[in-house]
Amino acid sequence: MTEPGSRCVYGPVPSRRLGHSLGINNIPAKVCTYSCVYCQVGRTLEMRIERRAYHEPEEILRNVRAKMEKAKEAGEVIDYLTFVPDGEPTLDTNLGQEIVLLKSLRVPIGVITNSSLLWRDDVREELREADWVSLKVDTTQEKIWRQIDRPHRALRLSPILEGMLKFAGAFAGKLVTETMLVKGLNDGDRCIRDIADFLGQLQPEVAYLSIPTRPPAEEWARGPDEATLNRICRILDDTVNRTEFLVGYEGDAFAFTGDVEEDLLSITAVHPMREEAVDALLQRAGVGWAIIHRLVAQGDILETEYGGHKFYLRRFSKPIQDRESSLK
Repeated sequence: MTEPGSRCVYGPVPSRRLGHSLGINNIPAKVCTYSCVYCQVGRTLEMRIERRAYHEPEEILRNVRAKMEKAKEAGEVIDYLTFVPDGEPTLDTNLGQEIVLLKSLRVPIGVITNSSLLWRDDVREELREADWVSLKVDTTQEKIWRQIDRPHRALRLSPILEGMLKFAGAFAGKLVTETMLVKGLNDGDRCIRDIADFLGQLQPEVAYLSIPTRPPAEEWARGPDEATLNRICRILDDTVNRTEFLVGYEGDAFAFTGDVEEDLLSITAVHPMREEAVDALLQRAGVGWAIIHRLVAQGDILETEYGGHKFYLRRFSKPIQDRESSLK
């Protein structure tokens, strides 16, 4: 049986921004500063803004190296090592040290953050060690921010926006932003023009626009229609160098690294998989759907539908350590 800590590393998974990304899940299940209405891994179980250590940096390095070796043996390509966990990666006080250690593996390092702790000097300093950073900019209006991102009650939006601008001015790597558009919340003209003005100051290399394409935390969270997306893109084009949609299917190229159950549980913990992607992974592993049926029956994986497609995602109904114990 694989050691429990190894599930903090998953993939490689196909990324619409980073090619084939080896994911680093450095935060326990759904510990976050936000509880976004569109979150693909469900509602936040523990809201917090205080940073703490979750893994030893050497443990992260050891498990990433081991997963890279398995991927290499399986003929899988890794383009990025990406911190994209179940919660907010900057809650980890060891993030900066982990990035520094991982640089020894000579693969570019990315971090996808919701930006909520960018008001902190230490967080901005640690993120500067990465090669690629994605900042969430869902809105610049406090009321809408509280409706869509549902932040920890102690957070305020203004210092976060100021912190993002400070970070952008000091960061030497590739900076991108992502705006998740939810119909009826942040797709109105005034909200979009405010976002465009802010992005004009931030000047990311790419401003990505997303809509919910996987099952969201709240069933009512849906993206705007095509006409609205086109209008939003035109508004942003006036202030941003490059705008791209992240609305397409990322594909079925999820990696098999030798333990299909481990791969399924680690990937679906942060990245719900469409039925086609699961089937492709099972075929690469040379196994049938019986393993999926067993994991669903055990309550480890949930089967659900969204947008006319069937998805599989990891359940978070009990603490992660209990789930791992039940698999030993």
